[in-house]
Amino acid sequence: MRRIYPYLILTSIVLISSLVLWKSVGFLTIYKHYDGPLYVVAAKTFYDPVKIEQLKLETTLGPKYFAAHLPFYPALIRAVRPAFVVTSAGKENLGYLKAMVGVNLLATIGLVLFFYYLLKKFSLTKNPLMLASVLLFLPRFLVVRTVGAPESLFILLILLSLFFFERNKFWWAGLFGGLATMTKTPGILLFGAYGLVFVERLIKDRRFSWNWLGILLIPLGLLGVFGIYGIQYKDFFAYFNSGDNIHLVFPYSVFDFQKPWVGTAWLEEILFYYFMYGLAIINLKDSKYRSFFYFGLVFFTATLFVQHRDISRYSLPLWPLALIAFEKFFTSKKFLIIFVILLPAIFLYAWNFLLYNVMPISNWAPFL
Repeated sequence: MRRIYPYLILTSIVLISSLVLWKSVGFLTIYKHYDGPLYVVAAKTFYDPVKIEQLKLETTLGPKYFAAHLPFYPALIRAVRPAFVVTSAGKENLGYLKAMVGVNLLATIGLVLFFYYLLKKFSLTKNPLMLASVLLFLPRFLVVRTVGAPESLFILLILLSLFFFERNKFWWAGLFGGLATMTKTPGILLFGAYGLVFVERLIKDRRFSWNWLGILLIPLGLLGVFGIYGIQYKDFFAYFNSGDNIHLVFPYSVFDFQKPWVGTAWLEEILFYYFMYGLAIINLKDSKYRSFFYFGLVFFTATLFVQHRDISRYSLPLWPLALIAFEKFFTSKKFLIIFVILLPAIFLYAWNFLLYNVMPISNWAPFL
């Protein structure tokens, strides 16, 4: 029975912290937070341009813009919506919006529980409960796990893929990697990371296994996304034609206030993210879990090319790896003291950000 207690504690932490934020800003604000409603549009229409036009959205965005919001998260929203439907005068109300938040909540619970399991299974720390708890309170992650967003789902799928890869179950690793790629395009970086692991094994052991081909499911996941777009938009490369959403430019390109997705010179905290994650990768260099190191290396390198103000969100998949790399620090009494002192500030940041980063929605009909 005691084995269940950590899982119950972590689930309670997710629920209580989410409720605190939901009550503090109200669900109307939660529903309006970027980019949640855009995923609802994808869930309702599944990228059918005619249906998107029929919604009569309060935006000048064309139907192809929604190709930037990949289908796995919207598919889950659509699948679970009936469980979140509320009826009013015989009419459905808020089903999609509640499912949007509900899927993220369930994915967050799944993520923290699996992270705890992974820490225990691979003996990555002596205090897995505390380390898993800290995972939930990186300030930017606290925000995105509370609204409509695919990040929790994306990170969960990445960790599942890495877990099965390290257990030499490459087809399962490929399956979850493919689903990650159908959630957010950076999931394809798993394929590059696994390729580097195989190159290392070929050099050291001079052996090849046909089971390695399981990782081909990862690019097949992305091809599946493009196939859906080919059917719906009649454009196989609709993702690349969806607008200004490809933010990979050149190293450190975020430090240009004149670019539209940057728009400010107040960017010094990005350097601290670069330092933290860069040091984490160096610490993982000699880890026996080679996919952890190579995925971190590939993802961190890609993050350096991102020209977008929100590096803290783009780099979130590196956060679990940083916790693993610095587990002694993040489970120390010194960290716990400052964590408790700063926890109110973390929530104040989240409240402030939730109230600020919202879509200007006056007509809710398209999202119901």
